[in-house]
Amino acid sequence: MNATATDHLPVLVIGAGPAGLAAAAHLVERGLEPLVLEAGPAAGAAVREWSHVRLFSTWGEVTDQAAEKLLAPTGWVRPDAKTYPTGGDWAELYLQPLADILGDKVRYGATVTGVSRAGRDRIVDADRETQPFVVHVTHADGREERIPARAVIDASGTWSTPSPAGASGLPALGEKAAADRVSYRVPDLKDPAVRARYAGRRTAVIGSGASAFTALAALADLAKAEDGVGTKAMWILRRGISGSTFGGGTADQLPARGALGLAAKAAVDEGHADAVTGFRTEEIARDDEGHLVLVAEDGRRLDPVDEIIVLTGFRPDLSFHSELRLGLDERLQAPVELAPLIDPNQHSCGTVYPHGVNELSHPEQGVYLVGMKSYGRAPTFLALTGYEQVRSVVAALAGDHESAERVELVLPETGVCGGAGLFDQPDTDQQTDGGGCCAPAPAPIQLGTATQAPPCGS
Repeated sequence: MNATATDHLPVLVIGAGPAGLAAAAHLVERGLEPLVLEAGPAAGAAVREWSHVRLFSTWGEVTDQAAEKLLAPTGWVRPDAKTYPTGGDWAELYLQPLADILGDKVRYGATVTGVSRAGRDRIVDADRETQPFVVHVTHADGREERIPARAVIDASGTWSTPSPAGASGLPALGEKAAADRVSYRVPDLKDPAVRARYAGRRTAVIGSGASAFTALAALADLAKAEDGVGTKAMWILRRGISGSTFGGGTADQLPARGALGLAAKAAVDEGHADAVTGFRTEEIARDDEGHLVLVAEDGRRLDPVDEIIVLTGFRPDLSFHSELRLGLDERLQAPVELAPLIDPNQHSCGTVYPHGVNELSHPEQGVYLVGMKSYGRAPTFLALTGYEQVRSVVAALAGDHESAERVELVLPETGVCGGAGLFDQPDTDQQTDGGGCCAPAPAPIQLGTATQAPPCGS
């Protein structure tokens, strides 16, 4: 980019979440002007939607150093670094104060609808890199605006685009019709209305990650409560049971994450959840009484349930980047240089090497996807990873290429082995990748027998 033509313009940051606000803090530290656009009404709007969920990272692992420096003159003090915040804590005690100190550099109710080059659609080559970016914005009151920018950092995350129940990546047949009984979030069972929705009912939980563990543990706790008698979960897994099904357990260097997996295992062992393995959902049908029935690709049908919680991951919304030249991996929809580092089809352990501007660059110079969005469809993103990403990207934008290419982060190993493993069968002979991050396989679990067919799952 021609710096003389764009130097006076702000670096536009999409999203006032953890990565976006950290990017703004680093920009301020480097003497660059940020402009943060947040679609929601407050900082961390997406985080606030799971405010009841406790993070598996401590306070010491979810704050950014540049942000802390910016907050320090206000008297802000980070909570005990060894304690675990909820999403609500994170938003109220860190993200909102950070946004407040940034002042009018953060705008709320501003939804980005398109990003391009001034006067250049994605086809045009002529003088492309000398032109500023143009960002189209729709405000909460319906007003539209066109904002020029010297660079664009997209930290909008993936929260608004959860993956569907269908194993093919498309919604299952009947999934949209059952929308009033299907949720894509971990339920807040402290909310009386939400608690009443699941208490005493059968709920299918589709998914195999930390969110599914959290939902299973919450439903098991509800089943043990006086007002939750009769609550039952059906855990739907697309793969078989293996040593990695329940995560790293006590070997996980993020202990709270390991505990989530152990809580999910306990829910199954104690009979509060029936694990259904090798089941790839094709349809959400209804029985004669209106209950929901999951149907697999091979035609198998499970016992009816009242509710379905789909926790199969997220995917990036790339629609407003249609006029930019992004270099994305065809499978993960992550930057092509980053994808091999995070591909769950290849990695047998959860460790991801710290990375920065080199892995996040695109053919369209000056645009970066950071934070959870940079991972595309890959799971297990850590806040510290996002903070290292934005530190490197902002250093590059400031012309400090030595700092941009320097690694300033050591990530904890997950203690989880397995990768994708065999598609239809449990992983029986898992190999490590030499990283020493693997946990012993958990003891065999007892599977529930409430299905109408042999265990099979999503």
